[in-house]
Amino acid sequence: MAVTPPVCDFGWKAPDFSLPGTDGKTYTLADIAGPKGTLVMFICNHCPYVIAVRDRIIRDAKELMEMGIGVVAISSNDATAYPQDGFDKMTEVAAQFALPFPYLYDETQTVARAYDAVCTPDFFGFDADLGLQYRGRLDGSRKEAGPTDLRRDLFEAMKQVAETGNGPAEQIPSMGCSIKWKDAA
Repeated sequence: MAVTPPVCDFGWKAPDFSLPGTDGKTYTLADIAGPKGTLVMFICNHCPYVIAVRDRIIRDAKELMEMGIGVVAISSNDATAYPQDGFDKMTEVAAQFALPFPYLYDETQTVARAYDAVCTPDFFGFDADLGLQYRGRLDGSRKEAGPTDLRRDLFEAMKQVAETGNGPAEQIPSMGCSIKWKDAA
């Protein structure tokens, strides 16, 4: 079932984290933060919404990183229920698609809960002071990639953040598969 996250809470501060990456390193928010802003993405391996736009996520991340935006992707899905989202499979996906950003595993789901992540993909765009400026969609794609000339909502918003420190007033929420939460013990 498709879900959409809430609208942007401008200025909300990014919670810190310390998570293992598919490259064998452990990353904190400070390791990721860019001088012009930071993009934290919640994605996973199996979600059709993510798969449909993975190439666009990679394209936009590369261009944003060149502008001084730090970029990271985090997978928080329950790998017991969804083995294709486990760390070993994440490592395979990171290598197969040559992800230009760290791909981190939130096994305990505490980071997803701290960010109030709702779906995959869920994008959090922060300014240089780690205040939230964008929580919207990548573009108008859904379960299938839309036309190649779609407006690049995430890219344009983060470019604006890099240039002005502020995100756009109007934002369209992302849509995707719900985070696969572990059963409460």
